[in-house]
Amino acid sequence: MAPRRLGIIGCGFIGTVHSYALKALIGGGLVDAEVVAVTDTEESRARQLAGAHPGAQAMADAEAVIAAAEAVWICTPTNSHLDLVRAAARAGVAVYCEKPLATDLAGALELTRAVSEAGVPHQVGLVLRASTPFSLLAALTGGDLPGPVTGPAARGGMSGLDPTSLGRPMAAALRDDQFFPIQGMYGSTWRADVSVAGGGTLIEHSIHDLDLLAWLLGPVESVTARTSNFAGHPGVEDVAVATLTHRSGATSSLVSVWHRLLTRPSTRRLEIFCQDALLTVTAEDTGPVLVEHPGGLAELGLPPAVLAFRDRLDAAEAFRLPLLAYALSDHAFLDALDAGRPPWPGLEIALAAHRIADAVYRSAASGGAPMSPG
Repeated sequence: MAPRRLGIIGCGFIGTVHSYALKALIGGGLVDAEVVAVTDTEESRARQLAGAHPGAQAMADAEAVIAAAEAVWICTPTNSHLDLVRAAARAGVAVYCEKPLATDLAGALELTRAVSEAGVPHQVGLVLRASTPFSLLAALTGGDLPGPVTGPAARGGMSGLDPTSLGRPMAAALRDDQFFPIQGMYGSTWRADVSVAGGGTLIEHSIHDLDLLAWLLGPVESVTARTSNFAGHPGVEDVAVATLTHRSGATSSLVSVWHRLLTRPSTRRLEIFCQDALLTVTAEDTGPVLVEHPGGLAELGLPPAVLAFRDRLDAAEAFRLPLLAYALSDHAFLDALDAGRPPWPGLEIALAAHRIADAVYRSAASGGAPMSPG
């Protein structure tokens, strides 16, 4: 069988990250695929990214990339996702769409419906679900873990720790901060424009966090929230604080901040209190997961299967760990396509996160009244 033909639409920061991850997977013999076409509104960026992949062409537009590929990565500003996903779905091309799906819940519903009706395979870039430390947490709290690396391999890293000995999850606190991503390594000025981004730190960055909390603690029944705007970009909040009530009985809190401290590009700290344990992650790429329990303190690092996967990536040593979650996510997508099974996480999982985000915004707009995800 010929290698799968891949395309990348959008060659900015996140498109470049996926380009590096795909190159590392292909060069390491982890997937049988080739990047054949890329495009961007800035021709020079497309040419530069295409140059990293032998034989790849910088195309004039997305339609040409879709026509050339069997699967496409959509890595463009948020307000363009719907039209691009529709075009790929009409062409029968598998879709990997970056988050957030759309600028609002209505757009996310329409986008998800497009791939569902077309019957094309689809995955969303909720890459925290491919982060091994968070997969270990999910194995400890009862989250779903499909996939050959993020699932059994993560469970294999628990060093004999029995999740049933930890008790039920009770409460979680997640702080997520980064510098306002219109500068520095991100340099995405469109994130200051609400018509393009749909909002600020909550929808653009912490859509990851809302999904993570629902994954680890169970479906969200209600939220109360406040948002603030310090930078002064209309409609683009740089602080969001939310309390989530989960169907399981657990409660979680999220503090999401965009600031001006350029030494902190993206940093998360998560603590989960169970009845008989405290679970802590401060480094989402590498871990460890710290588990304080009656028997002592366990420190769970990257499992051997994940380390072996990392070591096969065709990338400089310094880039392997920063690329790992993206490489795992992209590998899972291509592996699912080859196996003929639905990729995970699919767009329906992102849609659930959009419902929570919508409830957060409605609560904040009402002065903090409780709201249920729609």
